[in-house]
Amino acid sequence: MKTLRPYLVWFAVALLLSLAAIRAMQWVRDHPEHDPAARFELAHPQGWATHRKLIGLAGDDAACFAAFDRANAGYERRPVVGQDQCRASQRMVLTGNRLVPTMRPANAAPGCAVTAAMALWTRDVVQPLAQQYFGQKVVQLENLGSYNCRKIAGKQAQSQHSTANAIDISAFVLADGTRIALINDWEPGDRRGEFLHAVRDGSCDLFSTVLSPDYNAAHADHFHLDMAKRTVGWSVCH
Repeated sequence: MKTLRPYLVWFAVALLLSLAAIRAMQWVRDHPEHDPAARFELAHPQGWATHRKLIGLAGDDAACFAAFDRANAGYERRPVVGQDQCRASQRMVLTGNRLVPTMRPANAAPGCAVTAAMALWTRDVVQPLAQQYFGQKVVQLENLGSYNCRKIAGKQAQSQHSTANAIDISAFVLADGTRIALINDWEPGDRRGEFLHAVRDGSCDLFSTVLSPDYNAAHADHFHLDMAKRTVGWSVCH
């Protein structure tokens, strides 16, 4: 019997590991937001794999628009513009106004992946913070545009705006008409500044790049948000 004990111990260990693996697999199946292999759904909460999935959508037009179709989200797909490094094939405008506050101007048409990230950003960051700081919703997002075929200022790399894989947000308008603008309200000292800093900080897990007035003077009046694909998925947040 003594000679069997080591084998029994190893069998017990293997059995426990197998059971743990089965439970872990079941947990991941029950929480697809953490599973990189599970398709992206707008209704899912944020998880470990959310950012990776959003980046994947930026390179897969069909999968991205299908996510909006499954969510029954109204949208208009805009024509492809540009070519080569400036080809934007995912431009869209939401029509149901259910996932993202009304955009002003309304014709910004950011790419599908950026719009998907903005939907989660609105749900999980912007609206909860607006309720926390002001007790009301954000009803409008003022923007400085999405598509712009150009290089990053001062660099040779192409901007994410060149493919509409970015959006610049300059102000938030509350339900009572209060306008919170980065150019006027960024400096801390009151609820408006605190709100804007909290929105910036809460954006970092969703977008690949978040640039605020803290980054440089060129961003003094807006948040730059994009879904750039980078090595091993690292992000930039300033």
